[in-house]
Amino acid sequence: MSKTPIIDGIMKYISEKNNLFCTPGHKGGRGFANSEGGRSLYENIIKIDLTEVDGLDNLHDPQGIIKESEERLRDLYESKKSYFLVNGSTSGNLAMIFSCFNEGDKVIVERNCHKSIFNGIILRKLNPVYIKNYFDEDINAPLSIDEEYFFKIIRENMDAKGIILTYPNYYGVCCDLEAIVREAKKYNMKVLVDSAHGAHFGISEKLPESAVKLGADMVVMSCHKTLPSFTQTAFLHLCGDVEESKVDFYVSSFLSTSPSYMFMSSMDYARCYLEERGKHDYDNLVDLCIKYSKKINEINGLHVLGKSDLRINGKVLNFDATRLVINVEDGCSGFKLYTYLKENRIQPEMCDHRNVVLICSPFDGELQLQNLYNTLRKCNIIKLNDDNKVSVLLSSMPENKFAPYEVLNLESEKINIKDSVGKVCKKALVPYPPGIPVIMPGEVINENVVDIILKAVKDNITVLGIENRNKEITIDVVCED
Repeated sequence: MSKTPIIDGIMKYISEKNNLFCTPGHKGGRGFANSEGGRSLYENIIKIDLTEVDGLDNLHDPQGIIKESEERLRDLYESKKSYFLVNGSTSGNLAMIFSCFNEGDKVIVERNCHKSIFNGIILRKLNPVYIKNYFDEDINAPLSIDEEYFFKIIRENMDAKGIILTYPNYYGVCCDLEAIVREAKKYNMKVLVDSAHGAHFGISEKLPESAVKLGADMVVMSCHKTLPSFTQTAFLHLCGDVEESKVDFYVSSFLSTSPSYMFMSSMDYARCYLEERGKHDYDNLVDLCIKYSKKINEINGLHVLGKSDLRINGKVLNFDATRLVINVEDGCSGFKLYTYLKENRIQPEMCDHRNVVLICSPFDGELQLQNLYNTLRKCNIIKLNDDNKVSVLLSSMPENKFAPYEVLNLESEKINIKDSVGKVCKKALVPYPPGIPVIMPGEVINENVVDIILKAVKDNITVLGIENRNKEITIDVVCED
């Protein structure tokens, strides 16, 4: 038995994976190798683990080196004020929600938002109006928001205090944020953006524009996902007309009182890297990704998604060209391709039934992408065959009976899902992938919901929120009076 199971487990994993096409963006430390600042951080990481002693600074009341670095971060992204977050984007999402909304406010929320957004809605006791995402059955992936439908929702809920969106989504697809912001401002709605996967946006003309520049009121970015920064690090940007002192309070409230200087140092380095090399390196990375996307597209049965594949009602969607989304032909399995890559020492970010998502950063060079291409070229497409047809589409949104925070305090019982039609859902039911809730707490279960969940289970999709024992699928519903 191992004396240090976590350390030993990590070392074993590292030895088995040569290419990490996943987060964090520094790619196993390569992101710290090419500059004096990066090497200094890498070589002195344990020594940097300090607390708020004299001569340093305090993240909760920055007056010295942290203040200077956050001001440089503000200037880089052109926000009104920017913050370092050591508790990840989760703390930033909570800070945004609490800074902008009061108990009882109505908010319009994208259905595929991160779990922390839904938790924030419950904690702040908000009343959400959910927006469906357009799901493209041809590529079996959620693309973005159907704008016509979205603008209709806004007009039907002009009393909403704000809108919460994801930009980009896990597949690198971007909504037309500028148009959404413009429409929201007509009704004095705040626009909050979870841009966890967009910290690198705007640094190159070959990438989508930053959510900060497109007019959002507040933006959260997980710098660790695409930049050379440690896991659990994130940026928060205040951009619009939001009371700064209130943001200061909630940011401090949701952060650890013992913030890690290792984390803050890596965020400082990520910001410096973008200033000094970001545009050059991301220009090159986009060109490299396009080059290898074309090569992969020549392989039988595989296709890297591009702009021509990403349309809603004829409108072309913007997307992150540094994200390789490999779509397998109909009748093949993204899960099997994901497994094949892992067996060949390549770690993708995620997969679904038809797609494998790989996240590239400037620290994935020609060597890594050439190895990916060679590995894909050797793949026997016949071994990827899988005839499962999966749909997680709702024909319409379920009826809402309670706000999510109201359900939290209601008694519940477990029942067979086949007996649940007409009952109120206690816990969200989320097929993963794609991770979009079929039903949320407080919504009324209908036959469509039951059919989707049963089909997902039959097709061996993980469904969060259910218990599956002895072939009986049970869920939590609110007890009736």
